[in-house]
Amino acid sequence: MLKRLREANLAREAERDPKAVASLLYRVVELGGEAGECLNVVKKLERKRMGIAGSTATLEQLADELADVLICTDLVAMTAGIDLEAALVRKFNASSEKLGVKTRM
Repeated sequence: MLKRLREANLAREAERDPKAVASLLYRVVELGGEAGECLNVVKKLERKRMGIAGSTATLEQLADELADVLICTDLVAMTAGIDLEAALVRKFNASSEKLGVKTRM
């Protein structure tokens, strides 16, 4: 799935930013914005769960924001020249080892 995401991000960014001017800083700020939107949805879900008055959100909205976070995470990695899939496997396995569990990717 990460390979398909990278291919799609490369194609879309070639259309959207043909001169490839988006910097690493821009990408990280973009990611931070999407993470903030995700947090805002979770806040609204928690508010509803606790019975506090105010606007609410749905799990579908959370799913959309999480997808945006993944898309932007790949854009950051792409801009930095990082193989995100390899980094993910390496980090997951290192965390499993640190936690003393057998599950590896």
